[in-house]
Amino acid sequence: MSTSGRVTGIYPGSFDPVTEGHLDMILRAARVVDHLVVAVLRNEQKAPMFSVAERKQMLRESLAGRVDNVEVDGFDGLLVNYAADRGAKLIVRGIRAISDYEYELQMALMNRRLRPEIETIFLMAGEQFSFLSSRLVKEVIRLGGDASGLVPNTVLDRLKDRLAPAK
Repeated sequence: MSTSGRVTGIYPGSFDPVTEGHLDMILRAARVVDHLVVAVLRNEQKAPMFSVAERKQMLRESLAGRVDNVEVDGFDGLLVNYAADRGAKLIVRGIRAISDYEYELQMALMNRRLRPEIETIFLMAGEQFSFLSSRLVKEVIRLGGDASGLVPNTVLDRLKDRLAPAK
């Protein structure tokens, strides 16, 4: 809780690109907090396909008219420092499988050690999205498959422009 009694949460990720699974998580997390910051990670070591500005734009387009307590922002550095700077007391992370849990548990415990006043909550992925990842969507498109329904249409168009195999 912040001093105003409002709960601000951070949902961080690379969102390269945003998927329907991410959007499901955002909409569900937005029901749990008063204000949700969807924080796009600037991590050039991952060699992202889309710039931070493009990823933020895709998120804003995908969320337009769907929710009013969500803000899209970008960050680099330690997540817990960013959360503290934003006045957030909650980090929201999604879990798809046991393999996600092991990694997320390590991160949550490290974050708790660094900033014990900031809690991490885990939301389970919706079952229809439990297999979905940005990496998998990019691979499907790269190999000429149909990724309809896995990402918003505007995102799908951008992905096809960059990844569709030459005919």
